[in-house]
Amino acid sequence: MHQPLGFRDPKYPDHVCLLQKSLYGLKQAPRAWYQRFANFVIKIGFSNSISDSSLFVYKQGSDMAYLLLYVDDIVLITSSDKLQASIMSQLSSEFAMKDLGPLHYFLGISVTHSPWSLFLSQRKYASEIIDKAGLSSCNSATTPVDTKQKLSISSGSAYHDPTEYRRLAGALQYLTLTRPDISYAVQQVCLFMHNPKTTHMAALKRILRYVKGTIEFGLTLLASPLSQLVSYTDADWAGCPDTHRSTSGYCVFLGDNLVSWSAKRQPTLSRSSAEAEYRGVANVVSETCWIRNLLLELGCPIQKSSLVYCDNINAVYLTGNPVQHHRTKHVKMDIHFVRERVAKGEVRVLSLSNR
Repeated sequence: MHQPLGFRDPKYPDHVCLLQKSLYGLKQAPRAWYQRFANFVIKIGFSNSISDSSLFVYKQGSDMAYLLLYVDDIVLITSSDKLQASIMSQLSSEFAMKDLGPLHYFLGISVTHSPWSLFLSQRKYASEIIDKAGLSSCNSATTPVDTKQKLSISSGSAYHDPTEYRRLAGALQYLTLTRPDISYAVQQVCLFMHNPKTTHMAALKRILRYVKGTIEFGLTLLASPLSQLVSYTDADWAGCPDTHRSTSGYCVFLGDNLVSWSAKRQPTLSRSSAEAEYRGVANVVSETCWIRNLLLELGCPIQKSSLVYCDNINAVYLTGNPVQHHRTKHVKMDIHFVRERVAKGEVRVLSLSNR
């Protein structure tokens, strides 16, 4: 806190108010609230996850509970109704809380229960985006992106309302939480938020038209054994027409369920397709290691090596070949990171032909 301009005390220019409690809206308020909540749940037996600071894990004999915190929204999962009632009682004694019952809606995501699965959907949120864009009565598109052309910073004229473009592009980013099918298309339009053109807006509207036709789509999580992590990765070498950087993407399956996905432009140039593919492998191996650590904290360790499938045989060879070629010196960190995980038996990188 600082004294406001025009109201500073000349004798005590560094003096500020001493807060007796955190005020909503101050920069330190979220940290103060989180610290108070974390201190209490740790006192009643929870431990803070190392992989995710918003996750708290409770283990006492056969009793287990997971608590996920987002600001003041809480998702609580317990191994028994008795344990759930006990934890809810302790939380209610410290904080003003309201039990909303079984999970049906969380952070804009609708959760539909069935005997063997959960269906996650953002239909309401998607409808709101389409309404804001004025596309409620438009025709739907069959694909979210035009595969015949790549977006460029120099194509088209400047769009008349950059703020609208940024608002819609930002809204679509949150929609990818349950719509992995639009991740790449959204990543492409987000590259031009600093200077959107008419062609970029046309591409963004195409995504919205696709969402309108597939508004019932979502993410299904099935009850399946957590036996193995299987990942797929790919990259387009020098695919960006402006920077000639590559875009890499991956998806990670835990059992039968898709649990993680990404499409991202690589931060540096790749001098070969093998390098571009290998950087994609490094990204998915990093994500896989994080998921393995998270599952270990949840009490569900993965015993088998995680499989990573790549369609570039040279990138696969690099994961096990100890000989450093002069052409690979500039990607030494990624090579050592992946090779170390392969040597430990945590990950196996295979060619798609071995599938």
